[in-house]
Amino acid sequence: MILGVCGSPRKKATEYVLREALRMLEEKGFETQFFGVRGKNIGPCQHCDYCLKNRECRFRDDMYEVYPLLKDAQGIIIATPVYNGAISAQTKAIMDRCRALFAANIKVLQYKAGMAIAVGGDRMGGQELAIQQIITFYVLNGVIPISGGPFGANLGATFWSKDTLEGVKEDEEGFRSLKKTVKKFAKFLEKNEVNK
Repeated sequence: MILGVCGSPRKKATEYVLREALRMLEEKGFETQFFGVRGKNIGPCQHCDYCLKNRECRFRDDMYEVYPLLKDAQGIIIATPVYNGAISAQTKAIMDRCRALFAANIKVLQYKAGMAIAVGGDRMGGQELAIQQIITFYVLNGVIPISGGPFGANLGATFWSKDTLEGVKEDEEGFRSLKKTVKKFAKFLEKNEVNK
């Protein structure tokens, strides 16, 4: 199963792009699951160390929907809108709250494939920095980051939405980067499955 995590509190450009990525993967025969933060209650990590002693987070909020999905996924796609040149607070909360997941099993995400999508309202609004933050989360936790490769999707899929859903739908370069990244992501997952 491929898990798509949408870090946008709005039902607009980021959710649209992530659902398109999942649709592309479904067309290649993969089972997918969408999880969005919109309407969910996921608080920030307080680094209280409760999870280190008890192997679970003390905050019983909607993050408990995400934990089993992350455990079961063979691949993870994190999609974030760009806020102030970086990932959204909601995306950061999900990544930080995974501390409890790793406290229970440090290898829980090891060798899974990871892909990143960033959607910015400006052409150069921080998409690459946002993707680098997601890739850093992957690397720190044993997830293998997959990009679309050179010439257009060096780190992952990036979009310029012009702050509208219509803008993201018209972003041909963004969709080119998404198709390249999804193609490499799918190929890696297929090869990984064969080698098991």
